[in-house]
Amino acid sequence: MQSVLSAPRLRSLAQAFSAAIFLAWSALAAADAPLVKAQVPGYYRLMLGSFEITALYDGVIDLDTKLLKNTKEQEVQKLLARMFVKGPKVQTAVNAYLINTGSKLVLVDAGAAHLFGPTLGNVVDNLKASGYDPAQVDVVLVTHLHGDHVNGLVTADGRPAFPNAEVWSAQADNDFWLNEEVAAKAPKDAQPFFKMARDAAAPYRQSGKWKTFDSDQEILPGIAGVPAHGHTPGHSGYLLQSGDQRLLIWGDLVHNHAVQFARPQVAIEFDTDKKQAVAARKKLFARAAKEKLLVGGMHLPFPGIGHVRAEGKGYAWVPVEFGPVTR
Repeated sequence: MQSVLSAPRLRSLAQAFSAAIFLAWSALAAADAPLVKAQVPGYYRLMLGSFEITALYDGVIDLDTKLLKNTKEQEVQKLLARMFVKGPKVQTAVNAYLINTGSKLVLVDAGAAHLFGPTLGNVVDNLKASGYDPAQVDVVLVTHLHGDHVNGLVTADGRPAFPNAEVWSAQADNDFWLNEEVAAKAPKDAQPFFKMARDAAAPYRQSGKWKTFDSDQEILPGIAGVPAHGHTPGHSGYLLQSGDQRLLIWGDLVHNHAVQFARPQVAIEFDTDKKQAVAARKKLFARAAKEKLLVGGMHLPFPGIGHVRAEGKGYAWVPVEFGPVTR
């Protein structure tokens, strides 16, 4: 009996059946693949005039909203919910910034190393991933001497992580955190933070590469200190200018973006002088909004770069959009 299916038709059906089997097998194989659970390297790059700015992600730490002062818990939770953020532990980024001026490679802050836990300590790895080497860094500017900003200055065995760099610290922070007499009078639970600062500074001080500055002076061409005292005695920002473009890197002016932009009067437990810290935040928020400054913050969601917009009785955070690096 003659087949009702022609040879070409049979070949077509066989090919379709084989394709279906292959797709089913591929789907099963894909389903069996292990989860990667690894993020991309943490760096983000943009141009500021002729300066190349690279934001570097050190990692993340969870901060309890109970650390926020001058507010009520109900108000905090309302502001968190408005930004789709859940408490009481709030994810808080730790960022650093690398500036290539064309003649100098300048790092602002160095991260926490691994002294605050395994979720931090990635500045050097991300600096390398971004195309640079720690030995190329000429200058490190620190916003203040808290451990999550300076522990990364040294390797695990106490050597300089940036062997060819000078490190600059505001004189007032220097006089406070590196003073052993001040440390001895501090509460016992605060003394480890003084030791972190001294340990981070030690190899640079020994080699004569530890420098100090007054908060409002120009340190390098196109880079000037900006007083933001209060979080620590010498807490400072840095105003970068290349051509007609400016970027204010303001350090720890903000720890909780969901709360402190809307309520600038909210301080945090870590502020050495809470009243002064609030005054500094209000002053720099107003300046950034009025002058339409691009700003960068060490505890803003990575890359921590954007603008400040006046909104109601407070302010709003407007982050940059991801895009190509253009001049």
